[in-house]
Amino acid sequence: MDLEVFDLGLIDFGSAWQFQKDTLARVCNSDIRGALIICSHYPAITLGRLARIDNVLIAASGLDERKIPLYEIERGGDVTYHGPGQLTVYPVFNLNYFIKDIRIFLRQLEALVIDLLSDFGISGTRYPGLTGVWVEKAKIASIGIAIKRWVTYHGLSINITKDDLGNFSLIRPCGMDIRMTSLESVLGRPINKEILKRGLICRFKEKFSDIFR
Repeated sequence: MDLEVFDLGLIDFGSAWQFQKDTLARVCNSDIRGALIICSHYPAITLGRLARIDNVLIAASGLDERKIPLYEIERGGDVTYHGPGQLTVYPVFNLNYFIKDIRIFLRQLEALVIDLLSDFGISGTRYPGLTGVWVEKAKIASIGIAIKRWVTYHGLSINITKDDLGNFSLIRPCGMDIRMTSLESVLGRPINKEILKRGLICRFKEKFSDIFR
């Protein structure tokens, strides 16, 4: 059974969130084994289950002026930013066909991103006790998932363009005072998003082949 991939393109967070939940229901009902949802978002800020509102460093009126909506969602973690300069990926996977261990799943997502970065000559790393992927001391990929009946949703965002990093100043990313970076910032050149997407899909098929065999 091959991995089903849905490329939603550039889409507002709310619409993609609903698509995730519809896909989650299909997987929970065994209509499909699982799916990979790929997209980029118009600017939005999301608050995970553990988020503190004071990690949003701008008043609601300021967000309204910038037309940046704020969403409280089911994933783990604190606050993050989503924007068009990222590639966001939502694996809706049934872990009954993989390993029923959330920590292992998170570590596999990190390993997948590190492998993908290596394809571009970038050395990614992770730090004990923290979720996500860094390049030296700057974070390049954020990860936060939710799970229902051992089916995952939400997922990861990889920063691609450097011109979209400024909006991270509106929050304390993941509740920490950290610097964010992007593939363009590290490599000093533009990145072809379609090539990145193809590489990402291949990496998902490799890492989670047990789910779709």
